[in-house]
Amino acid sequence: MKTLLKIQTSLFGSQGQSSQLADRFVATWLAKNPGGRVITRDVSGDSIPHLTAERFQSFSSSADDRTPAQQAAVDFSDVLIDELRSADAIVFAVPMYNFSVPSTLRAYFDHVARAGVTFRYNATGPEGLIKGKRAYVFITRAGIYSGEADTQTPYLKQFLGFIGITDVEFVYAEGLAYGDEVREKSLGAARESISNLLEPQAIAA
Repeated sequence: MKTLLKIQTSLFGSQGQSSQLADRFVATWLAKNPGGRVITRDVSGDSIPHLTAERFQSFSSSADDRTPAQQAAVDFSDVLIDELRSADAIVFAVPMYNFSVPSTLRAYFDHVARAGVTFRYNATGPEGLIKGKRAYVFITRAGIYSGEADTQTPYLKQFLGFIGITDVEFVYAEGLAYGDEVREKSLGAARESISNLLEPQAIAA
């Protein structure tokens, strides 16, 4: 049974434009993968705490040396990492906030970037340990930031590649604050791309 992990980051929950594109993708994925399982991880709000010194230290300490609070932090991180490991594909719904990804997504990444667990260093540099996954990233923006102004795509590519996820497809819906005509044209193009994104996966299945 194939598993899809959906990571939702919009402050507006399921009403966010990035969330709606991701949900459309999920529905298409389920149609192409009957019996497939979907795991939803909503990282908006305070569901993913930002790192503290105690949390960070818990990841590098031995189980015997951890406080109960540190062990709880590791257990929570393990749940997030297990979701990544169990997924055949991952879909990210990512709006642009203040020229970057939501801070809650960064917090999520802080909890899944674990030395010796999701990455390690060897003689040639870092090696990602979450391999064999395909990721789809739906990015929505009020303005138009493609090209040199795009700070999101390089960051997401670098982080996902760092933990071993190198097969990543990006879909953008930009200019959403530029009026109804521009918004609908941009969202429409993003919606139309969804079926095409899944064709290679459907053939492989």
